[in-house]
Amino acid sequence: MSDCQGDFSQNKRKMVLLLLKDIVPAAQNNINTRFIILDKARSPAAAKNGENCIALAADETAAVHIQLWGDECEEFEAGDIVKLTNGIFSYVRNSGLILRAGKRGKMEKMGEFTVAFVETPNISEIQWIPDPENPKRYIQSAVVSAYSRIFPPLP
Repeated sequence: MSDCQGDFSQNKRKMVLLLLKDIVPAAQNNINTRFIILDKARSPAAAKNGENCIALAADETAAVHIQLWGDECEEFEAGDIVKLTNGIFSYVRNSGLILRAGKRGKMEKMGEFTVAFVETPNISEIQWIPDPENPKRYIQSAVVSAYSRIFPPLP
């Protein structure tokens, strides 16, 4: 699906999937998207706060850091194509901007290895500020790095 729109039936409604380049920080679970997991690493906080890990994910428009919790750490591997329903893109202490399912969202595997992707820009590496015209929205302020600093590109 090049336009990331799909007929994922939920109560007979069509769910529109956002491209990763179009997601912005928000305090609500309203992101529906799909991506491929490129790499996965354990979080240094895993030993203290229970099982969690950070993954690098991408679609054909951008890359992003994904937070996986509990069974999700074992359930998803590099190469998995994942659909996220009702996700949230927000700041997590010591990890920066991360896309995650949160308490109300859901991640499910859709397939493996068969989706086009790019690794740049990484939207987790963008600094966001409140929109002066609407403080409930965020706008891009600066790019920290085009690539993931957690998962640097291979030489």
